[in-house]
Amino acid sequence: MKLSSLKPAEGSVKNNKRVGRGTGSGRGGTSTRGHKGDKSRSGHKTKMGFEGGQMPLQRRVPKFGFTNIHKVEYKAINLDVIQKLVDDKKVSSIDFEVLYNNGLVAKNDKVKLLGRGELKSKVDIKLNAFSKSAIESIEKAGGKAEVVK
Repeated sequence: MKLSSLKPAEGSVKNNKRVGRGTGSGRGGTSTRGHKGDKSRSGHKTKMGFEGGQMPLQRRVPKFGFTNIHKVEYKAINLDVIQKLVDDKKVSSIDFEVLYNNGLVAKNDKVKLLGRGELKSKVDIKLNAFSKSAIESIEKAGGKAEVVK
């Protein structure tokens, strides 16, 4: 075997269609695009969802529901995360700044503390919202839960 004798496998290489090169080629005239109409023109592109003028599906199907513009979305943090933070960083009070500096929340998040896990240390916590079980656990451990807007 020599480099000069290498050939692609039989039938793997095909010649391109040469359209628009005269009537003798069999692909002249309309260049395989048919006669007239939008699809025969250059630059043709149909819009997504276009169904040939028929009312498209996304307009036929009715809308429903609504989005409440006053809904407040909270980032949920659990007590076990707070306990881990207290154990690792030795903090006695926790607020948004502490959580942000440790990468637990983003800059514009509102934070709600939930009651999963157990709090063993006395910690004062100032956040946007608390669940009832979280408040109970914090007060049981001797800390304070303060809501900040």
